[in-house]
Amino acid sequence: MGSELSLIDLVAQAGLVVKLVLLLLVLASVLSWAAIFDRARVLRQARSTADAFEQKFWSGGDLSALYRDLSQDERRLTGLPMIFRNGFKEYVRLRKVTPNDLQGLIQGAERSMRVALSREVDRLEANLPFLATVGSTSPYIGLFGTVWGTMHAFQALGNMQQATLALVGPGMSEALITTAVGLLAAIPAVVAYNRYASQVERLHSRYEEFMEEFSILLQRQGRG
Repeated sequence: MGSELSLIDLVAQAGLVVKLVLLLLVLASVLSWAAIFDRARVLRQARSTADAFEQKFWSGGDLSALYRDLSQDERRLTGLPMIFRNGFKEYVRLRKVTPNDLQGLIQGAERSMRVALSREVDRLEANLPFLATVGSTSPYIGLFGTVWGTMHAFQALGNMQQATLALVGPGMSEALITTAVGLLAAIPAVVAYNRYASQVERLHSRYEEFMEEFSILLQRQGRG
């Protein structure tokens, strides 16, 4: 309890610049944790949606029926269901215009799926740049606070006739707090960014594999 009070005292006695640095780092940490929990939820949901859709897609059911089911709630579609719906919708539209141009039908469906894929990846990667920014800049912001606090501590010692450890200690401790808080903000953000970026990349590859398989399926259906 005493160490906690002493830490609070050090923060309370810190200069304005150090306090602003600490406030900025705490705010960045809170926002990064909010982004971490949000991305965990979104990516978990994306994997679950992909698993459920692939199970339904490869069960051998009618693609037109699957398309109609998905179109009933198209605004809420994400991930593989959205990619499939966009591709099949374009395929059906072009087949009415140029039914004999199989290559054009497939290319049109692939273009539509690519657009949907790009939007989905953008959605999955939301907040990741912020985590990367917090992870890369927080230690330097904390270091700036440390340098500033140390400078002021030595300036205060310059006005004293005799410098002792008891006089230097509080000022240095106050200055080093910002480095510690900077690392506390940066480490979770870096770990989360690396983890989530890897998960997004795996989902991206999974979506592209599905698009290739779906294109082959459309070619077979068109020839049949």
